[in-house]
Amino acid sequence: MQPNPEKKPNRLIKEKSPYLLQHAYNPVDWYPWNQEAFDKAKAENKPIFLSIGYASCHWCHVMEKECFNDLQVANLLNQAFVCIKVDREERPDLDAQYMAVCQAMDRNCGWPLNILLTPKLNPFFAASYIPKYSRPGLIGMMDLVPQVMQIWKGQRAQLEMVGADIKSRIETMEKRTPQKQLDREVLQDAYDRLTLEFDDKNGGFGTAPKFPRPHNLLFLLRYYARTGEKNALAMVEKTLTQMQLGGIYDQLGFGFHRYSTDAEWLVPHFEKMLYDQALMALAYTEAFQATGAKRYVLAAKEIIDYALRDLASPQGGFYSAQDADIEGEEGKFYLWTMDEVLDTLSPADADLVVHIYGLKQQGNFIESGKQNGKNILHIAESLEELAPYKGLTLEELIACLHNIRDALFEARKKRLPPATDDKILTDWNGLMVAALAKAGTVLNEPKYLETAMKTADFIIDHMREDGVLYHRYAKGERAVEGFLDDYAFFVYGLIELYEASFEDMYLQAAAALTKTMVTKFWDDKNGGFYQTQSSGAAMPRMKQLYDGAIPSGNSVVLHDLLWLSRLTNEPAYDTMVAQMTKIFAQEVEGAPEAYTFFLSALDFLIGPSYSVTVVGDLKEKDTAEMLNALRKHYLPSTVVALKQPSKAGLGYQQIEGKATAYVCQNQTCLPPTNSLMLMLEQLGRKQEKH
Repeated sequence: MQPNPEKKPNRLIKEKSPYLLQHAYNPVDWYPWNQEAFDKAKAENKPIFLSIGYASCHWCHVMEKECFNDLQVANLLNQAFVCIKVDREERPDLDAQYMAVCQAMDRNCGWPLNILLTPKLNPFFAASYIPKYSRPGLIGMMDLVPQVMQIWKGQRAQLEMVGADIKSRIETMEKRTPQKQLDREVLQDAYDRLTLEFDDKNGGFGTAPKFPRPHNLLFLLRYYARTGEKNALAMVEKTLTQMQLGGIYDQLGFGFHRYSTDAEWLVPHFEKMLYDQALMALAYTEAFQATGAKRYVLAAKEIIDYALRDLASPQGGFYSAQDADIEGEEGKFYLWTMDEVLDTLSPADADLVVHIYGLKQQGNFIESGKQNGKNILHIAESLEELAPYKGLTLEELIACLHNIRDALFEARKKRLPPATDDKILTDWNGLMVAALAKAGTVLNEPKYLETAMKTADFIIDHMREDGVLYHRYAKGERAVEGFLDDYAFFVYGLIELYEASFEDMYLQAAAALTKTMVTKFWDDKNGGFYQTQSSGAAMPRMKQLYDGAIPSGNSVVLHDLLWLSRLTNEPAYDTMVAQMTKIFAQEVEGAPEAYTFFLSALDFLIGPSYSVTVVGDLKEKDTAEMLNALRKHYLPSTVVALKQPSKAGLGYQQIEGKATAYVCQNQTCLPPTNSLMLMLEQLGRKQEKH
């Protein structure tokens, strides 16, 4: 590698994105995604080298060190291309479009994502990580760039045709034909397929690598609630338990790493993403509602407390992620050698750590194919079995473990911490608002609800202007007009916040933003929501449905519309829901296990689903008791609203001056009642739960 001795900044120095700023001193003549770069490519008749990544991406860091910070590679890139760097989290629209290009080319797609484009923005090459020098099965920059330059000189017209053909293929893929309405058979099919994919030994689905994918668990919890199928709940419980015991979970500082490289949840990629914390907190909270098991309360609280400690912005809102790498070493902050443990703890406590956290002298973290004495902490032995072996009661062992964990955590705090990607994203914060609101009420943690309100208020005050949401806030600046996910996820958070607080302002904000979202993204002709208001990449507009690491915008919108149609009595939303279930039916029926958040909303639509309107005053004890009775039960297909007695309107009176529930099942309304027992019976539940 030829390092960059001058360290002069390039154009990225003027950007706000932490990822782009990481590349601001590369010798590559980087441009951000803008018209200046496109004009230069046309004027100089050069292809464009587009590189997409994100701040906490390990292989993005590797490629920067190996290629973008290397003078030899940089000189080649600058000579051959106009180079553009994009933060996928800041511009998810571009990332989605060019990921579709990569997939259309049948490449191995991931991040970093590198695309070659003609000056007319026709893509003709795609690759993920590219090393400096070629390896077996992997071309390096030193060979790739000269080859592309040669082809560009002699076969430019063919490359334009390749790009046009790829765009045409994507456009064809985006054309959908409405099918019949989806029915409960697709829910059964999804359950059956998840059962086949389930890892009975380790929990989770499929083999390595394993992502958390909490929306699979949320779907299975709803399936269990509707059918009583105990295996659905068993899959959820096994997965949640094994993940919390594994190395994918930070045993000292809490919170989940992005994914596990193995089937056992032991060796993670160490970056921590805000969306994982939000969705996993939701999964553990709902698992507690469904089972009453207190261990899920502890897990949900630990995840949220991690986010409050390490990702919360003092202004309000939450930062995006924490990095995997420290000083170029992945996981360095989280790994332990035996000597480090012995230097921190007494011999007796260190002996316990070896057993509990599965430490080995040679290490359990393999780096570059070698064991190097470094260990990932994970719960390796059952505490119930270990306690008598150590001559302790279970309670004594747990207390001892807490003290040990605190001591190791304090020692770890002295290390150089992982970098925090401090941009605030509206969509991911929407998920966090939802998690905080639900956990705040279900787990009886008022500070979580207060933080949910503070976060929602921050988004409304700082990332909304004239009814329009913005996607990114960084260094005091909001930028990038919001995409579908920003509206969908934030509306989802506002709905959960309304049902937790019954502050009408949040319901009004959700309804207003939904109207804007429909205007900007709804396809009037065929139904479904586009990801972008217009294509900013000379690419076809796309409707994303696949529920990957996070749910798709369309899946979350389906949930939003169903809830808002009940809460605001807007019949147009039911019409849109029907169109969505038809236009996406073919995709969902083909692989229902890939659309589990969408299916969770469909579960509500198929029913039975319920609406409960409580007429009462939040300050009164009987109203609080009625709402608490609802929250103690797992009622994922129930929408709850609150009306003040003085403002309830015609048809909503209290019985005998007491808090009164008006329950409707599907389109049938049942007699109002002020009896908790009768209300729960109307909802198919019993008063005694946990």
